[in-house]
Amino acid sequence: MLNSLNIILDCYSHFTVPSPAMLLQIIIFISGGAILALELLASRIMTPYFGVSLYIWTGILSITLIALSAGYWTGGKLANSRKLAATSLLEIYSMLPALAAMFIVAACLIYPFAFAPLANWSLVAGAFVACLILLAAPLIAASAMNPLLVAIAKRHDGDGGSGQVFFVSTIGSVMGVLLTAFGLIPYVSNFDAVLIVAAVLATLSLAMMIFAPKALKRRAMITTLSVVGLLASLLLLWQADTYTGRLSPISYNSSSWRIEATYRSLFGTVKILKQEPDPNGDFKRLYFQDGLIQNGIESSGRSSSFYTYALEALAMAYRPEARTALALGLGAGMTPARLAERGISTEIVEIDPASLQAARRFFALDENKTPVHQTDARTFVHACPHAYDLVVVDLFHGDGTPDYLITRDFFRDLRHCLGTGGVAVFNTFADLQNPVSYAHLLVTLRTELSHLAIYRPSAVGATHTNSFIVASASALREPARITFDYVPAQHESTLWDMMAAPVARTPALTAVLLEGGKIITDAHNRAALDLAHAQRVYRQSVIGFTPPAFLLN
Repeated sequence: MLNSLNIILDCYSHFTVPSPAMLLQIIIFISGGAILALELLASRIMTPYFGVSLYIWTGILSITLIALSAGYWTGGKLANSRKLAATSLLEIYSMLPALAAMFIVAACLIYPFAFAPLANWSLVAGAFVACLILLAAPLIAASAMNPLLVAIAKRHDGDGGSGQVFFVSTIGSVMGVLLTAFGLIPYVSNFDAVLIVAAVLATLSLAMMIFAPKALKRRAMITTLSVVGLLASLLLLWQADTYTGRLSPISYNSSSWRIEATYRSLFGTVKILKQEPDPNGDFKRLYFQDGLIQNGIESSGRSSSFYTYALEALAMAYRPEARTALALGLGAGMTPARLAERGISTEIVEIDPASLQAARRFFALDENKTPVHQTDARTFVHACPHAYDLVVVDLFHGDGTPDYLITRDFFRDLRHCLGTGGVAVFNTFADLQNPVSYAHLLVTLRTELSHLAIYRPSAVGATHTNSFIVASASALREPARITFDYVPAQHESTLWDMMAAPVARTPALTAVLLEGGKIITDAHNRAALDLAHAQRVYRQSVIGFTPPAFLLN
């Protein structure tokens, strides 16, 4: 490629360090990294608002490919223009990173206030519009640089120059993904990370002008644009909390709340939300992850979430003599803590370090009483070290359980993880208006754990509700009579009514519950769209009541 740059070497008579070819390659390398960094960060930004990864990634990939196509086409048209000399192409090439930076800054000014209304309007169409806001303009600008550099480097010499340009750009994209995943996401907010990308892009244009020949006609204009882009991104980065703080004060359920702590990891963002204390000093904390409240804790340390009491009650009703238990999924850690208090040797499996940090600091996680295996639930269950009397499955990411944790293959491993007479208790959600999505889960689960009991709390008018499953490879006994003296008053009658009247028990599972259900395997998931639809319904039902400040990561 060095030899192919002779067409512009005359313009660089004062250009000594770095060399022209090296600088141009560095810029295309970094801009390639910026493209993939923006794509990855867009998924993180959008998840709390739009939730369902299938729709988010469909939007991201579609808009990305459209933007890249438009950029390549635009850059190609400019590169093939006989009216533009090599110096003019160089000026456009130098200006594009700064232009992309300005587009990113504009998107950061818009999206904290636009994405919640878009999600309320439509999760699917809104996700596509959100992708347009975040990605379209900067990606068009960045991708137009590739054909321009091909024209600058080797305008009439075939594909040799283009091959190297796209090679360097693609390797830069790989590095961009790695640096974003391991260098930005765990340490800074998504809002800040995007602005850092903008600052880097603006710096590329500025570097070009620092080393550019004085003969460039638009040198002053490009320098000005670069400085403005850099200062705008740095100013917004510096004042990010002030700007996004316009979303406060946070009002939710007739109370004022503040974000007490934020924990980031590759698996999402965990926020701890604290209610302003009442005159008696009582308050609640919420465990909030990627747009959804996963648990609520009273200032006394007692859970305010119904499902924690339901899981414990079902576990004790169907396996009262349990001595060992495994909890798949930590969250705030309320259920495994309660099992340990009953003298049951309880272990926890949790992959997300952010969950562990939050549980240790705010929810009194005691790893001496409930040791934690920081690994993927699927991996742990596949190599289960010994059989357990009881397994509590509370695995959620985003709006539901990840697909690979509801396959026949996973349930087969789970069956081997249960001792003789062992039971698994699942916390799931059922879309009552789209029962086929839940039928897929039941039909798949029955292939390995054939004896089921299903419980749901009574909620008049509810269309999406907690649905608890007790599952075993052997016949389920009649549930034992249990009593709790610590269930909050708001949950007590609901819990006992639910326990007294299961929706169904094997062998009396109704055909309606199983109708249309298809077995999900690792190799074939024919239910993906139905499951995504159910998750979308749930997200849509809660997003309108969630303050935008909770959603902004």
